[in-house]
Amino acid sequence: MAVSNIKALIPGELHKVWELVLDIENYEAWRSDLSKVEVISDKKFIEYTKEGYPTYFTITLVEPYKRWKFDMENSNMTGHWTGIFTAKGDKTEIEFTEQVKAKKWLLKPFMKSYLRKQQREFVADIMKNFL
Repeated sequence: MAVSNIKALIPGELHKVWELVLDIENYEAWRSDLSKVEVISDKKFIEYTKEGYPTYFTITLVEPYKRWKFDMENSNMTGHWTGIFTAKGDKTEIEFTEQVKAKKWLLKPFMKSYLRKQQREFVADIMKNFL
């Protein structure tokens, strides 16, 4: 199983950062890696890459303004994501951890670098909203 963690200090107030990250229906407006998002229910959604590749998400925990967790799966991997949000004055520290298992043995050597790339892109997209 590949595990990747990223921490960043976002120059935005906790409530605003939280609201942006959990506003799934508007992801395509600010996420550079997605073409669309389909909300299935209050616990399930599907993200589609620019190439139309779907990843399925099931929200497992929401602790308002503190922690958000979900399981994710597509044809290449299955895993779990945890986001921790901490107020630091008028800024917000985010810490995102992904644990992913490749479904195809050929992908195993690339999972950690793929996760790091995805995490850096997600954090950069968040940051753009607060600069």
